[in-house]
Amino acid sequence: MKALLVLLLTQLCSASLVPEREKDPEYWRRQAQETLRNALRLQRLNQNVAKNLILFLGDGMGVSTVTAARILKGQLQHGQGEESLLEMDKFPFVALAKTYNTNAQVPDSAGTATAYLCGVKANEGTLGVSASVTRDHCNTTKGQEVTSILHWAKEAGKAVGIVTTTRVTHATPSAAYAHSANRDWYSDGEMPPDALEGGCKDIARQLVENIPEIEVILGGGRKYMYPKNVSDVEYPHEEKHRGTRLDGRNLVQAWQKAKPHGKVAEYVWHRRGLLALNFSRVDFLLGESLHPRVPWHQLGALGEPLSCPGVLGQLQWSVILPRVLLPPRGGGGRIDHGHHEGKAKQALHEAVELDRAIGLATRLTSTQDTLSVVTADHSHVFTFGGYTPRGNPIFGLAPMQSDVDRKPFTSILYGNGPGYKIVAGERENVSAVDFAHADYQAQSAVPLRQETHGGEDVAVFARGPMAHLLHGVHEQNYIPHAMAYAACIGSNRGHCNTAARPAMPLLLPFLSLLLLLLC
Repeated sequence: MKALLVLLLTQLCSASLVPEREKDPEYWRRQAQETLRNALRLQRLNQNVAKNLILFLGDGMGVSTVTAARILKGQLQHGQGEESLLEMDKFPFVALAKTYNTNAQVPDSAGTATAYLCGVKANEGTLGVSASVTRDHCNTTKGQEVTSILHWAKEAGKAVGIVTTTRVTHATPSAAYAHSANRDWYSDGEMPPDALEGGCKDIARQLVENIPEIEVILGGGRKYMYPKNVSDVEYPHEEKHRGTRLDGRNLVQAWQKAKPHGKVAEYVWHRRGLLALNFSRVDFLLGESLHPRVPWHQLGALGEPLSCPGVLGQLQWSVILPRVLLPPRGGGGRIDHGHHEGKAKQALHEAVELDRAIGLATRLTSTQDTLSVVTADHSHVFTFGGYTPRGNPIFGLAPMQSDVDRKPFTSILYGNGPGYKIVAGERENVSAVDFAHADYQAQSAVPLRQETHGGEDVAVFARGPMAHLLHGVHEQNYIPHAMAYAACIGSNRGHCNTAARPAMPLLLPFLSLLLLLLC
């Protein structure tokens, strides 16, 4: 009798959650007809040359993360959530990308970055090199380097930029400029003796030397730019933040000295320093904080380091450099970090922040000359379910108990990770903990210190010139080839009237920013 009463109450509550307009079949018919009209307009393909390229990379932003972030965004706006639209949802063309590495069914961020930036699939753990390179083996690298879409743009005389909420030397952004047999060789202090003796360069050194005229570089990881034991400018008494370089070089100084005579190259490490610049007089900008650890959406004070939202949030598009578009705000790089720690709340808020940056870019650019692409490098073993009713808080409980251990469970769960907890020989009772806390680690089926990536395809959203080239199911390495074709750079120039085209800026903001815990 009690079970029947609970069932009836659940059905009554579910019925009351249905918006009145959705009870009318005409609502759904009108919505479908409007969608159909929009789809029919897409038959007039946009085949313009893309003067601008924007790639938004949500690190670890699999399809389940996109869906959950959509619901969260709607609920933050006081809606039920499911009917909400992310900015990326409004992009007219959507594809799926196959993320596997050449030697891995479930990929890492280095091999995937090589694919979507360099157009070549690679082995896990390797950056900017072909699949002939074996991880950790420096002697397999020579002659196997592959170049990125950022390099192709520079060869065409374009302005380029990298913006990330992770280390600039992290796997996701570094495939744009580096070639390495190991994604963890941030400085020569992290490299084994045989790699140093073999002539391989660390990633931070390659940032300065490989493509010296990257106009904008913003991110974290400044300790890899300084000699070993040099105190950090912001945390002089903390040993863990001291420089790591064994060669004694100050790469920030090397970066500044490498710029052409008469050009102004500014280095900043803090929000105040960035906002104090006269951007009209800056030709090159390097901004590095420590490795960002606090999610952007939790930051905001004047004393914050460079990676906080306030840094980009108060900048206007196109003011840093006349030719480079810079996103004013956004997350991305920390989605991955949140998932690896089993902290879904942090991951999803980061995804919403990334979407805000996408929305701003959408409003401030034109589909006539700007190709924008949003994608992820890989997914995670993150899911949500449990027959939750319409409008159920995305971080809330499922409306049922387990029919095995008779305990409640949250809608959000992980296949593996640090959320696996046994209390008194049984699964932890989540009703006894604050599962809505930002640091709550959602329950997982298998105990691991760090949750793992997922192996399923990721979405690719596109709008602007030649966006229709991103359709169906593709290998992940196809993405930069399609973008290059749209912009008439790299090897894709046969269809272009190059004499009539103006210079085009390129933006590669890795808002995964990526958010990664170093996958």
